[in-house]
Amino acid sequence: MKENVIQNKSYHFALRIIKAYQYLKSKQEYDLGRQLLRSGTSIGANIEEGIGGQSEKDFFAKINIAHKECRETHYWLRLLKDSEIMEEKISLSLIKDCEEILKLSTSIITTMKTKLQLNK
Repeated sequence: MKENVIQNKSYHFALRIIKAYQYLKSKQEYDLGRQLLRSGTSIGANIEEGIGGQSEKDFFAKINIAHKECRETHYWLRLLKDSEIMEEKISLSLIKDCEEILKLSTSIITTMKTKLQLNK
């Protein structure tokens, strides 16, 4: 089976988000940690749902949701970095990974928009 880059990246990103959440919990930062955990793990879950979708429109809808969740995660990571709750080195690494997933999802969305327009 062909490697699915966004599927793999979002899965490994979710694992890193879980570890970041555990780190934030140890610092007793529960509220922001839960927000990060929810949005950061939702990215991969929506990508998985999209891959298993029943149609191209279903796939497109789920990728759009994943993209939105990724943008939200990017926000929480920047907030955690700038508030100095999370170490800069860790947050910058997570932000970089998040931006890679954003670029991939943007590319997929652009391609799918064109493809779905042609199928009308």
